[in-house]
Amino acid sequence: MNLSTFLSEAGLCLLLSWCDGLESPGRPFILEAVEEAKKVVNEAYKYSREESLSRVRREDVSPSDILRLMKQPARDTRNAVRAADTMDIALELIHQKAHHIHKRSINATDLITAEERQLIEGLTGCASRVLPPSCRTTPFINKYRTATSVCNNKKNPRLGASNTPFARWLPAEYEDGISQPKGWDRNRKYNNFLLPLVREVSNRIFSTTDNSVVSDQELSYLVMVFGQCNDHDLTFTPTSPSIRSFSSGLNCATSCEQSYPCFPIPAPKGDPRLPQDACIPVFRSAPACGSGNGAFMFGGKADVREQINSITAFIDMGQVYGSEDSQARDLRDLTNDGGLLRVNQRFRDPSGNRELLPFSSAAANSCATRRTITNDTTAEEVPCFVAGDSRVNENIGLMSLQTLFLREHNRLARALRQLNPHWSSDTLYQEARKILGGYSQVIMYRDYLLRIIGPEAHKKYLGPYSGYNDSVDPSISNVFATAAYRFAHNTVQPLMFRLDENYNDHPQFPSVPLVKAFSTPWRLVFEGGLDPLVRGLVGRPSKLNAQDHMMVDAVREKLFKFTKRLALDLAAINLQRGRDHALPGYNAWRQFCGLSMPKTEAQLAKVLGNEILARELLKLYGSPDNIDVWLGGVAEPFVPGGRVGPLFVCLIATQFQKIRDGDRLWWENHGVFTRAQKTSLASVSMARIICDNTGIRDVPFNPFLFTARGSGYKRCDDLPPFDLRPWLETGNQIVNDGKKVREDLLLHVVYNIYIFIYIYCALIL
Repeated sequence: MNLSTFLSEAGLCLLLSWCDGLESPGRPFILEAVEEAKKVVNEAYKYSREESLSRVRREDVSPSDILRLMKQPARDTRNAVRAADTMDIALELIHQKAHHIHKRSINATDLITAEERQLIEGLTGCASRVLPPSCRTTPFINKYRTATSVCNNKKNPRLGASNTPFARWLPAEYEDGISQPKGWDRNRKYNNFLLPLVREVSNRIFSTTDNSVVSDQELSYLVMVFGQCNDHDLTFTPTSPSIRSFSSGLNCATSCEQSYPCFPIPAPKGDPRLPQDACIPVFRSAPACGSGNGAFMFGGKADVREQINSITAFIDMGQVYGSEDSQARDLRDLTNDGGLLRVNQRFRDPSGNRELLPFSSAAANSCATRRTITNDTTAEEVPCFVAGDSRVNENIGLMSLQTLFLREHNRLARALRQLNPHWSSDTLYQEARKILGGYSQVIMYRDYLLRIIGPEAHKKYLGPYSGYNDSVDPSISNVFATAAYRFAHNTVQPLMFRLDENYNDHPQFPSVPLVKAFSTPWRLVFEGGLDPLVRGLVGRPSKLNAQDHMMVDAVREKLFKFTKRLALDLAAINLQRGRDHALPGYNAWRQFCGLSMPKTEAQLAKVLGNEILARELLKLYGSPDNIDVWLGGVAEPFVPGGRVGPLFVCLIATQFQKIRDGDRLWWENHGVFTRAQKTSLASVSMARIICDNTGIRDVPFNPFLFTARGSGYKRCDDLPPFDLRPWLETGNQIVNDGKKVREDLLLHVVYNIYIFIYIYCALIL
């Protein structure tokens, strides 16, 4: 049992023993409600798990199953979601019982004492989700990040940590003021207009053909995939593990009724693909403890439902290393002292015999089989890959980048061991992880963001670093995760390109239609490995987000389509997710950013630079205030030198400013790296990382910029290697570090002894 578990259980024992002496008339049915809520949640979770396993065994996995399995909470996130679901249901049951007893509507909290509220917090598991952890129990926090990023901010240890709520930059707009999504009541009007069905918006604004794709003349396809990879380092919004309604028991995957957690997307009249009365299954994002109805338990008044970010808010390569302690440990190769990450034991990359990601051991395999795609019944099957983020298998481009970064960690760890053979496995792992995290920060801010928000905003928001500010909240905002950072969905090409050594279409392994590149790790194993895909990322352009061609059908009509079953619509899902999270409308966010708020068709046409688009949007929404923020943001024309409009420039730049300035372990912060180490990190290049970890021998000097081969390409031999000499440890450093480690361990032991004595005395007295 770890210290936090011991403390929470000891505290619960104290509460239970103290509450035994209460004579509260409400207490019996309160405890009954909690037990009933636990039963409801456990049964729903069990049903959902068994149903998923059954579908996998029958090879009957639907597109909605793929998305749901990718968004499933695991490990501690699952505990957090279970606690929140249990508390939410318990409170609803208490409300119902109170209404039955008193024959009138009465708030559940009117019958709950402060002590009973604490008891419910402990019984549901929510208490441990909100208590601040002690940073004294975590050695090395001054030098290395924790896996969860707990204690990055010592004043408020949970800021930016995994499994904490998203930040709200504007108040949520739930229909009931607490937790009901926008659009739940389809007869409710906003600014005197009904909200359009999200699938209807998708059909009328996003419907185009893949033959009319306009490619970006400046940016490579690496920009899109690198952005997706970074998004998986910053945001992960889990859905409830249940596919069954907690109240009615209906199956969300087969029913079109709305009942938490079911929030399906209905088909509009005349839909070209969906039959009348059909729907696309969507599951609501999981709540955070103490939000929505459960907020009554934490302060005696209602608060809005909040969603959980299950990963850390920092650029720390969590998609490679994981965002929980147990996950990070499972991803390490503990069979030797090299500080390495685990690699695949069954296969090596066919191009160069290099490392591949390890396979998942999960019983539910959400990856498409070769039999499904190729109809080859004799084909050898492979399971999903596993990495620090469960979405690693989304597409083969993302898999290739994750594999690249896995190899770079192991390359760094081996090189550091040559420099410092006395270093332990833990030190090698942490130092390589720290360097790779520094790489990511440098490349993101210097190379990637400059191309997205443009040079003017880059200078305004992300100019010279002024140091760490512990008053800055780096938490990912709901609008960033749910809307602004989904801009890149409109830069997805309908193909995953594979190129040969001369950057021409590969003769043996041609480019793959995106619809056949979802969740197919076997393509890396059996179809040429990493090199053709990486050449395709740097040697082909991204799609340009054009107002008359926002999204390709590969993700709007065929997302995760492996069989004849109904595929998903990414545009509609993005809009539905924004309503699920109760994001305010387009103009509210324009006002937040100090931009004009168009009220008429003419004003909206001026903002968008497009009269036809403005007219179509108002036919759907009635008022510019009602336009979903994701749609309004991606519809705006680009700022000079960028690839998003003014609204998303503001939201994206503000978020990355907070991430940087609120990160105590940011690479430029004093004491994180030495001056010589910072100089090395500042020279890192994506081109060099590619050269060091593939068989590719020439690359664009800046792989984020699209250029024809021969113009701006460099031979790998001509690119300077990353200089690791500043990490050579001297004798004085060893002595000082050893002293610091001993001091940390001594403090850790003393603190635990103090806590044990305190709890022992409390229990005895």
